[in-house]
Amino acid sequence: MDGLALVGMILLTAGFILVGIEVVLPGFSVPGISGIICLVAGVFLLADSVMEAAFITIAVLALLGILMAVLLWMLSKGKLKTPIILEEEQHRAEGYLSSNDLKYLLGRRGFAVTDLRPSGVGKIDEINFDVMSEGNYISGGAEIEIIKVEGSKLVVRELKEGGKKNG
Repeated sequence: MDGLALVGMILLTAGFILVGIEVVLPGFSVPGISGIICLVAGVFLLADSVMEAAFITIAVLALLGILMAVLLWMLSKGKLKTPIILEEEQHRAEGYLSSNDLKYLLGRRGFAVTDLRPSGVGKIDEINFDVMSEGNYISGGAEIEIIKVEGSKLVVRELKEGGKKNG
C-alpha cells in the first residue's frame, strides 16, 4: 500500500467519525463540513479511475447510511446522549404551565404590561402572560380581566374605573 492510499484511508476514517459526530450534535457545522471534505478527499486519493471512484463513492454512501441508521437507533434507545433532547422534566411546582393548565385563569384580573393592539403582555397573579384583547386597543397599565381561554390563548377585556366591564 503506497502513501497516498494510506492517507486516503485515514481521511475516509476521519470523515466517517466527523460525520458521526455531526449526526449527534445539532446544526450543520465544523464536524459535518470537515467530514464531507475528508470523505471527498479520501475518494480522490484512493481512486485510480473514474469507475473506481464511482464504486468507492457508492460504498462510502452505503456506509454513511448504515452509520446514520445505527446512530439514530442508538439515540432513540437512549444509548447515546445528545444536546437535542431535553433531559430535565418541567413540573408545575417549578413554574412551568402547559396550555391545558390555563383554564384556572378565567375571570382573573390583572393589568396590561404593554399596549394590547390587540395582543401584548398582561400581568395576572404576578405572572406575565401573552394576552389578546377581544379586538379593542387597550393601553398599557389598564386593568384587564380574562374573559376567554382557548388552549394557550388568553382573551382579555379592559375594565373601566370601579371594576365595571367595558361594553
